[in-house]
Amino acid sequence: MRIFLTGCAGFIGAKTAELLLKEGHEVIGVDNLNDAYDPTLKRWRLQQLLPYPNFHFEPLDISEWEPTRAVFTAHMPYDAVINLAARAGVRQSVENPWVYVATNTTGALNLLELCRQHGVQKYVLASTSSLYGNNERPFREDQPTDRPLSPYAASKKGAEALCYTYHHLYGLDITVLRYFTVYGPAGRPDMSIFRFIRWIAEEEPIQLFGDGLQERDFTYVDDIARGTVAALKPLGYEIINLGGDRPVSLQWIIQKLEEYLGKPARWNQQPMHPADVKATWADITKARTLLGWEPQISVEEGLKRSVEWYLENRSWAKEIVLP
Repeated sequence: MRIFLTGCAGFIGAKTAELLLKEGHEVIGVDNLNDAYDPTLKRWRLQQLLPYPNFHFEPLDISEWEPTRAVFTAHMPYDAVINLAARAGVRQSVENPWVYVATNTTGALNLLELCRQHGVQKYVLASTSSLYGNNERPFREDQPTDRPLSPYAASKKGAEALCYTYHHLYGLDITVLRYFTVYGPAGRPDMSIFRFIRWIAEEEPIQLFGDGLQERDFTYVDDIARGTVAALKPLGYEIINLGGDRPVSLQWIIQKLEEYLGKPARWNQQPMHPADVKATWADITKARTLLGWEPQISVEEGLKRSVEWYLENRSWAKEIVLP
């Protein structure tokens, strides 16, 4: 297949691109390499992809219509679009909601419109478990998501709504994937796993929001990439959770990282942010049924691999600026 993949230097995007390339697909990857977090990490991920002969990279901000149209049409045709470009992060979205709407909502619309204009039938959108807010767990795709707790969640809700509109009006085959707390090697430095590893390894105090008893359904990045590629199959219009199906507390995560790093953590506890949810847990029945997907990497194994990556790349990873 020939895939137009946005956010290819991002955490999930780079791993998805790698999987597609190893399977022999051709990937036209775009990314604007913005400074939402330290671009050093994005450039490192991109460098891992450049040696593949079936990979082509273009710098691009998908929130801008004319540049997106020009790059998109220059490399046609495509079998599918996978839209993983996003401004992510709950707390940051409270500070600058405009850039979240621009990338996550307007950017999604720009790609939908290009698919419509040029007959690209398959569109995969990365969405988020943040849409569920404080719903009853485990979160099911048919639960209400009309009360988002952050501009980030609201911007993704807007993208989902536009996806259904384009499916209804123009018959596009669209799969919306709601990801649950993705982690792993070369992960985002604004997320807890990267930060906790860095702080413990460098003997700096952990910045912990809340009491650490909040639970997350952590999902290993390789599993997420597999699910994303599996979602390229024709499904009509579906929203599908991809999660680890095993919530654990942040305190438990810290204890495991202390064990793997052989160092104790020092805590600097701060109040929980009002935009944060207390707990997440994915019902992955639809993923199993429609995609034949379920997570394969346990949290223990995923944390070990994340620690190993950090230690192998410590010389430069310890210098990454944490948001």
